[in-house]
Amino acid sequence: MVKVSEVMSSYDGVARAKHLAAAGISSFQLNAALANGTVARVARGVYAMPGADAQLVAIRSLPAEPACVTAAHFDGLWVLEAPKHPHVALTHSRSYQGFVCHRSAAPPTLLDTVVQSLRCLPELEGLAIAESAVVLKGLPLSSLRQRLAGRSDARERRIAAAIVPQSQSVIECMARFLLRRAGFQVESQVNIPGMGHLDLMVDGRLGIETDGAGFHMDRASFEEDRRRWNVTVRLGVPTLVVTYPLLKYRPQEFIAMVRETLNRLSAAA
Repeated sequence: MVKVSEVMSSYDGVARAKHLAAAGISSFQLNAALANGTVARVARGVYAMPGADAQLVAIRSLPAEPACVTAAHFDGLWVLEAPKHPHVALTHSRSYQGFVCHRSAAPPTLLDTVVQSLRCLPELEGLAIAESAVVLKGLPLSSLRQRLAGRSDARERRIAAAIVPQSQSVIECMARFLLRRAGFQVESQVNIPGMGHLDLMVDGRLGIETDGAGFHMDRASFEEDRRRWNVTVRLGVPTLVVTYPLLKYRPQEFIAMVRETLNRLSAAA
């Protein structure tokens, strides 16, 4: 017998009665789950488990589904900026105060979410979501290109063209975007003998490594980062290590640092 908790978990703890019924949950099971506190009725025809995400409860109580950057957040994609208001997908043209409404299939597919993000968000935020969909979820670039073939999608096609499927992190994505926007030539995942792959190479002379301490704090990863740094020093590959806060909050400082370092390398040559 299908368990209420299992079905609810598949909907991230918030589900509609029709979804429960479609999964084989009977009225008797649902009433029993209500009685024992497994779920609670949070809106007409909408049920939630204790501790369910409050934003998701609010969205599905409309009723609607997460869309665009909000869906990207729930999907575990690289979201740089939490939106002021949740973005939701609706199959009708009605709007709701306090929500950014997208006319869309509900729930949106991963491809829908990426296209919505590219069209709706600032360039870097859209790129980060799109690149992570390719890197983390295996979204085919061919499907994205096909979806963006319209005459009005020139901006979105340009952003999608910057996606690097081999990207290792959101920090790498951000650094590459900022460097290219500043006019530098940037290569991704450059092989360095004895080290592995350097995250970025700028103008063929300066390495950029992204410090993922905030993303992988385990000891093995920490030690590997330091080993890689030591290899670049021994091989004479000048390398800067950059962090998420630097790129997110002080991008001009990052670009100035790169430019100054390249100028010093040129003067020393």
